[in-house]
Amino acid sequence: MSVTSQRPTPIYLNDKWFLLLGIPVLGALVLLPRGVLHVRSWQALLVAWACSTLITAIFWLLGRSLWRYLFRRFPRVEQTRQRLWWLAFSNTSIAALTTLGIGQVAARMQNGHLTWPGYWFEFGLNMVPTVVIQLIYESWNFFRQWAENLRRTEQLQSASTRSQLEALQNQLDPHFLFNSLNTLSALVEPENEAAQDFVEQLSDVYRYVLLARDQTTVPLSEELAFVETYLALHKARFRDNLQVQWQVPPVALATRVAPLSVQLLVENALKHNVASREYPLELHLTADPATGYFTVRNTLRPRTAGLAPGTGTGLRNVRHRYELLQAQQPVAVAQEAGWFQVQLPLLSSE
Repeated sequence: MSVTSQRPTPIYLNDKWFLLLGIPVLGALVLLPRGVLHVRSWQALLVAWACSTLITAIFWLLGRSLWRYLFRRFPRVEQTRQRLWWLAFSNTSIAALTTLGIGQVAARMQNGHLTWPGYWFEFGLNMVPTVVIQLIYESWNFFRQWAENLRRTEQLQSASTRSQLEALQNQLDPHFLFNSLNTLSALVEPENEAAQDFVEQLSDVYRYVLLARDQTTVPLSEELAFVETYLALHKARFRDNLQVQWQVPPVALATRVAPLSVQLLVENALKHNVASREYPLELHLTADPATGYFTVRNTLRPRTAGLAPGTGTGLRNVRHRYELLQAQQPVAVAQEAGWFQVQLPLLSSE
């Protein structure tokens, strides 16, 4: 089996200038509360600044590494609060232990001992660079996510605009076709129930297309109701040559999917595979909330004549739409032992 997947984008911090400028400047600033202005010798001032810069660099690099680790652990926006709590706890612990260690060493060098008032004073001062460092990286992350969300929004708008332009290029107004189907339904003889049902189902298909084309996501229950109607239209043509199995637990119906994404996979299966009495097309539609996927699985018997082979454009578009929707899992494609399947991530209903 071959499965396509996506790896998370690695974190790249271009913070060279922050490190080169921020560490010495912050090292100088934290000397002010320690009475550096009263130092009479510039040599002593230089030594104090060097020691402060070294300690600031230690805090900065530790905080930077901690932030990168926690960001890889909790990368999503909804995990920001959890990441911040871990940052606060870890940074406070590191600052407390580091202050204790440095204070003990400094006290012994001066033949004295570390007092609690002195410890708490130094601990408070050491928390200043710690908080500043985390604010810098969290602010950087906030603006990065803001820019990324803005880019995704623009891409979604661009994709919607392209879809509308393609509809115009088709030179057929869906509203006109929908209204025409309603008119046709009124003209069909009432006794011809099969024709009435077929026209009504076709109207339902276009009604859903009109309602869903301006939405970014739809409930899975609505998408599957539409797919069921869509398949009923094809069953009128394929009859027993098309065999459909459903396995969708009720709990999965509240999740969301990209509109018309399930229908596109079903359409591809019907379009590119043989469906005959000898080789019926088997189509399995399943949802698994445990894995977070909705799966469209079909027998793989490519047509040798008729339609041109698929270009994969539709599947690429589905993948791109789920990337723009920031799905927690990628669209997965697999092929094995005469079967072809595509797994769509189930999106949160919140």
